[in-house]
Amino acid sequence: MDIFVEYGYIGVFIASFLAATILPFSSEVALTGVLWTGASYAPCLIAASLGNSLGGMTCYWIGMLGKTEWIEKYLKLNPQKLYRIQEWIRGRGSWTAFFVFLPGIGDFIAVALGFLRANVWIVALSMTAGKTLRYWVWMEFVFKMQSIL
Repeated sequence: MDIFVEYGYIGVFIASFLAATILPFSSEVALTGVLWTGASYAPCLIAASLGNSLGGMTCYWIGMLGKTEWIEKYLKLNPQKLYRIQEWIRGRGSWTAFFVFLPGIGDFIAVALGFLRANVWIVALSMTAGKTLRYWVWMEFVFKMQSIL
């Protein structure tokens, strides 16, 4: 994680992107490290939100390709769980992308929305809103903890 912290805002962007796609780690660790070095609030929020949203949209596009073997190989997602989430999403609409930030099921939601060919613009906006809210809450927590320590 030190390498991400070392690169500041770009490190936060890259860590957030990778955490939303292929690597199972927490981008919040890199974000926290950069914040603790004295980085500015708004650029950190923008870098984390955009990186994570683009990573989520990558999952959406992989789902849009519809190649189950790629999803299993590269995203390590269980096809049966993906099918169940597709059924849950069906009829609820593109706005469900807001919940892609949720751990454990977020990648499934993004891929399922791609499979279902959900409206890319609504997916992108909803996903970015959810991820931005998540990072905002996390950053507020970090600043509260920093003031206590």
